[in-house]
Amino acid sequence: MKRIFFIILTLLPALFAFSDNINFKAQAPKSVISGQQFRIEYIVNGQGKDLRTQEFSDFDVLMGPIPSTSFSRSIINGKTSSQSSTTFTFTLLARNEGTYNIPEATVKVDGKIYTSNSLSIKVLPQDKANEIANEQTGSSTTGSGVGATDVLYRLNLSKKSVFEGEAIVATLKLYTVNPQTQISSLKYPSFEGFTVQDIELPDQKSFDLENVNGRNYYTVNLRQYLLFPQRAGDIEIASSSIDVDIPVRVQQSVRSIFDDIFDNYQNVTKSLETPKVTVKVEALPFGKPDSFLGGVGDFNLTSSISTQQLKANEALTLKVVISGNGNLKYTKDPELKLPADIESFDPKVDVNIKASASGMTGTKTIEYTIIPRYAGEFEIPSMNFSYFDIKSKTYKTLSTSSYKINVEKGDQTASTSVTNFSGANQEDVKLLGSDVRFIKSGDLKVSKSSNFFYGSILFYISYILPILLFIIIVIVYRKQVKENANLALMRTKKANKVASKRLKAADGYLKEHKSDSFYEEMLKAVWGYLSDKLNIPTSSLTKDNVENELQSHGVDDALIKEFLEIVETCEFARYSPAQSNEAMDKLYDETVDAINKMESVIKK
Repeated sequence: MKRIFFIILTLLPALFAFSDNINFKAQAPKSVISGQQFRIEYIVNGQGKDLRTQEFSDFDVLMGPIPSTSFSRSIINGKTSSQSSTTFTFTLLARNEGTYNIPEATVKVDGKIYTSNSLSIKVLPQDKANEIANEQTGSSTTGSGVGATDVLYRLNLSKKSVFEGEAIVATLKLYTVNPQTQISSLKYPSFEGFTVQDIELPDQKSFDLENVNGRNYYTVNLRQYLLFPQRAGDIEIASSSIDVDIPVRVQQSVRSIFDDIFDNYQNVTKSLETPKVTVKVEALPFGKPDSFLGGVGDFNLTSSISTQQLKANEALTLKVVISGNGNLKYTKDPELKLPADIESFDPKVDVNIKASASGMTGTKTIEYTIIPRYAGEFEIPSMNFSYFDIKSKTYKTLSTSSYKINVEKGDQTASTSVTNFSGANQEDVKLLGSDVRFIKSGDLKVSKSSNFFYGSILFYISYILPILLFIIIVIVYRKQVKENANLALMRTKKANKVASKRLKAADGYLKEHKSDSFYEEMLKAVWGYLSDKLNIPTSSLTKDNVENELQSHGVDDALIKEFLEIVETCEFARYSPAQSNEAMDKLYDETVDAINKMESVIKK
């Protein structure tokens, strides 16, 4: 009986932990097409029962709920763990166009009720592909089976008219009528005149449905950025290019009965390019406050102090926090003006921001270390932070609180004062610091010491050696200045070093099994190395001019082909399903070997 009671006590925490980890979620497509079927799934990681949902009044329920249960067991380091989940599936039919909300559902697990998330589903109109095809007869690619509007590539901007420093969301997006479309190569645009912040997207990209000009496309966001214009005027964004492979069914004459069963497909490669886009940037209005530090957006300002009671030569910390939405990362720090008797050091700045489609949000924390050197009462004045508010199109000024501090006398003051006492004898005089001692009085015997240094060999060396060192330093300095003036030469000499740093970062992602970050860093390493080595700007790098330039430097075709294959592998792998660790290891070794070979061929 005691053993059973002990087992129950041991299992109770695990049971409660399992109960607290129950997760109940609903999932469905974000967009569906009117007249088509789709599924809604309610998934709970436990033995769920008694599912309760509200009526799907905006859709026709064709089937459901159909429950299904899965069970898994794993053994790790001798410990056995098991997990079960229950899925309830509804099959619905979309009727009318529009956006519809599906409320939360509830399910019961071990007597407790759990609530799911709500859903929002957009019903798109039916595809007008046939009508468009009839209107555009003859506009499709000859013999390819891919129409002119079957696949699109666009750079979408959230705004085309902004203020200087105002954020723009830029999205590179692919539209295709065939969800089996694959990307073979992709060249990103250069954003000259902008400060660029990447928006993190999911590693595993999936297609969503979207209706454009009467056609339903499978769409995917390939890259998303926040752009902050750095100057007023018209700024042009260069075009971006992409090559995609689209599987097309091949029509052929029937030679056997199996030709009717199995379809034959071939890939058709299509090259697309985004048009150049011009952004109109308006200068910030006149009347900038003296405390304007370049902030554009919507911000808050708070401050705090570690203590207001301390001793002389002790340190305190003044913390200032700027938070909000805008170009927070690129603003200057507020200026701290202190009384003369208070010393401060360079502030410690910590920026914690997140870039998303709604802008750059987060905090900027500035910590000032302050040390009062003397006793007394002092005031740390308030600081002002001005920014340009996008909504009201006016400048706003925020201020921190001022702080009064009480500084007591320290145990040892910074300076030592000496007081003269009348009638003091030698015994009364004590050591006052390390540099004040009793001065002996009376008759002193003074003798001239022999000078063995003047006229010696060491004497002449001490004159000649500095002159020689000065000449050597001048020669080395002039040589260094000459080399630094040749920027192209410096970039070429440092190409291998810069590539090694990026390869080291890629190796870290490889060990963490972050395939998307690994391939992105590898691509930057290779393109950056070629840009520095060949003295070609990254924005102007193409496979053709790289191949021509390498050939002019005497690089053999095999090594050139190896470099281009590495670039193609990295570009393709970033937008394809996750690669194996073996493939990533192999690519890393091939890249290091290729760069080493290139260093032995191109010596500058």
